[in-house]
Amino acid sequence: RYAPREAVTLGEHVLIPGLINAHTHNPMTLLRGLADDLPLKIWLEQHIWPIEARVIGADFVRDGIELAIAEMLRGGTTCANENYFFPDVAAATYAAHGFRAVVGLPIVEFASSWAHSIDEYFARAGEVADSLRGHELLQAALAPHAPYTVADASFERIRVLADQLDLPVHLHLHETVQGIEDSRREYGLRPIQRLQRLGLINDRLIAVHMTQLTEAEIELCAKEGVSVVHCPESNLKLASGFCPAEALRQAGVNLAIGTDGCASNNDLDMLGEMRTAALLAKGVSGKANAFDAAYALRAATLNGARAIGLGDKIGSIEPGKRADLVALRMDVVETQPLYNVISQLVYACPRSQVSHVWIDGRRQLRDGELVNMDRDAILTKTRRWQARIAAMEIKAGFRREGDET
Repeated sequence: RYAPREAVTLGEHVLIPGLINAHTHNPMTLLRGLADDLPLKIWLEQHIWPIEARVIGADFVRDGIELAIAEMLRGGTTCANENYFFPDVAAATYAAHGFRAVVGLPIVEFASSWAHSIDEYFARAGEVADSLRGHELLQAALAPHAPYTVADASFERIRVLADQLDLPVHLHLHETVQGIEDSRREYGLRPIQRLQRLGLINDRLIAVHMTQLTEAEIELCAKEGVSVVHCPESNLKLASGFCPAEALRQAGVNLAIGTDGCASNNDLDMLGEMRTAALLAKGVSGKANAFDAAYALRAATLNGARAIGLGDKIGSIEPGKRADLVALRMDVVETQPLYNVISQLVYACPRSQVSHVWIDGRRQLRDGELVNMDRDAILTKTRRWQARIAAMEIKAGFRREGDET
């Protein structure tokens, strides 16, 4: 049916579907290492949000995403579920570099440089969603930040809009104990109960983190078709808690994997995230066979595709799907001897062994080198942002001159 443009022969390699980062804030790659070893509330309120208030704009979003794309390609990630401000700029940046993405349309109650009122958030969300219809690499998702930053009236509008535009809803949910306690004080309900009352617990929902769940909540997610995104390294680093990944898997919940943003991870390494997810699930459940290697790979590929509504297009290698493919070298000391390819991928293979990447059939990485991106230009822009942001931290008293060295 199709004539190949080229034939590629790779000895001692394994070919897998492109990895899908089911939750990330890629512009925040420019904040990598800015504020570490802090709990979520202090990290957000004293460091991340104050800096973001001063730097968020089109240039920050574009430059951060370009740095992230370069890192993701070198690690075998071919699709990202993005969640940040200026989604129009995000979409243009992903499209310019031929990278597949679901672009989150942010909705929060507070003003930002993207929108000054809740009505403007909704209006701009609709505009961006319309602009992405029919795009070969991009689609939109509604992205209310979290239950503690979005009011009931806005959630009701989100439910209606999601139905009208046929969009997934991507939000942080049950991330910390404090978030649940605050919800119970304010609404008399746990966040999941509140969202259920508002009609949002359904198969459109992409619920991220989910570290604090009861058995009844797990059963509810399974029954209603909610997809959960497990971000083990970010949750560990912020001491947010442990997602009950094995219990979710056993209940039949579609469980995907995400890195979260580089500001709280601090990388976009989906191979490493698979490994952490598998190991953590064993420790949390007390079962050595929990979240086995094959399931970890599935969570990072096909489950991620299903979560973002692309299960019929990507996530597996089969006729009729798009050619998002990753080849990894296996003839190096770190992955020899080779008894079981999938186990080796999950438990032993570093991202440095990613050699070739294709997105939608177009080569993006060759022998570990970026094909369509200017690495030096990206690093130059990144260093300019580093100098600017470090100066802000010094002025605020959170950093001293020379700390970066």
